[in-house]
Amino acid sequence: MTASHNSERERLYGPLRAEGVFTWDRMYGEEYALADIRLVTDEFRQELSYATSQLDRVFAKAVPVLQKADDTLLLELGVPEPALRAVRTVIPQVPATVVGRFDFAQTTEGLKMLEYNSDTPTGIVEAFCVNEYACRFFGRKNPNRGMEQGIARAFQNMLEAYRRQGYQTEHIWFSSLDWHEEDKGTTLYLLKKSGLPARFAGLEQLRVCEDRLYVLDGEDLTPVDVLYRLHALEKLAGERDEDGYPTGAHVLQLIADKKLAIINPPSAFLLQSKAIQALIWNLHEADEFLTHEEHGIISSYMLPTYFENRFAGAAPYVTKPVFGREGGGVALFDADGTVAEKDQEEFYWDQQMMYQKRVELPVVTVSTSDGQREGRLLWGSFLIGGEPSAIIARVGGPITNNMSYYLPVGIKE
Repeated sequence: MTASHNSERERLYGPLRAEGVFTWDRMYGEEYALADIRLVTDEFRQELSYATSQLDRVFAKAVPVLQKADDTLLLELGVPEPALRAVRTVIPQVPATVVGRFDFAQTTEGLKMLEYNSDTPTGIVEAFCVNEYACRFFGRKNPNRGMEQGIARAFQNMLEAYRRQGYQTEHIWFSSLDWHEEDKGTTLYLLKKSGLPARFAGLEQLRVCEDRLYVLDGEDLTPVDVLYRLHALEKLAGERDEDGYPTGAHVLQLIADKKLAIINPPSAFLLQSKAIQALIWNLHEADEFLTHEEHGIISSYMLPTYFENRFAGAAPYVTKPVFGREGGGVALFDADGTVAEKDQEEFYWDQQMMYQKRVELPVVTVSTSDGQREGRLLWGSFLIGGEPSAIIARVGGPITNNMSYYLPVGIKE
């Protein structure tokens, strides 16, 4: 690409990097954030919000039913055994998730939801913060303007809900892998925007001692009453310390015993399982549990998803692990079973797989440091405290992974 493009990219992302707000515009030595912008109409922006709010309604309806279900069903949905009691924790009068994100494909048949990251979504700094800078840079209206204010409301409402339930809430900590630039940056951003009197601690500093969670703060152990964690519960479930002690299972026990409040709440982890999509689609086809309006939402915005392969020989399909993330463990198949595309990472292949109708992500052309490139466009739409919020665009291959580009979004005027 020309030197002028690289210069423009530096003018956009250099100040954000210098301020420590967004330091991962390049990841693993590769370009991640693009010095380009995708323009959308107000109508499309509103449809993303509408689809997000309506799908939230459907998914949230499943939570109380799942929390009362027997262990056999939850295990079939992929919930790890150490998490069975924790996911049944009920926090009344709050949304199922505080920070979630639906991912959509813009198809010839309209918007179709591919998956729901209800537990540990990223892309937050990009959508709520960086996009405003990019829109100013390109002289465009920001579709996400002002939406970061909802983060404080959502976190504070969740904290108050825990207080009403009698939880201790004095010691609030936000945690992620300390060495992971994106995760730590995202966690610190949420800490700041939450407005809570909280501190950051790396996951490496957390300790379980005398049936309570602590942070190793220097040489002192400081209690943790409330924990925001950018760390998946299915990973936590299997974690052990150096001596083999099941620390993760112990933390999940603390959650179940209401000795630890977590954000996102346990209900968010329930909805993270892609098996929930299969369950909802099964209820839709069986004409059970759902209202006429909810059936309409599902047929409009969801894709046929099953626990077994019902597509072989009939239609192209996708296999996805129940708790896969960032495209991990995903494979695309033609109707005859030929592999069209397969994730090359080693993770998630040992999990139970879901089968989903395959749709094509639209092809777009973007400006990169290596010139004009074609890629597949995926839309993310955040749900904050039960309200539709900021949107984000990613551009990559047929399978969107953690190295797919971030593409700023503006309103077409």
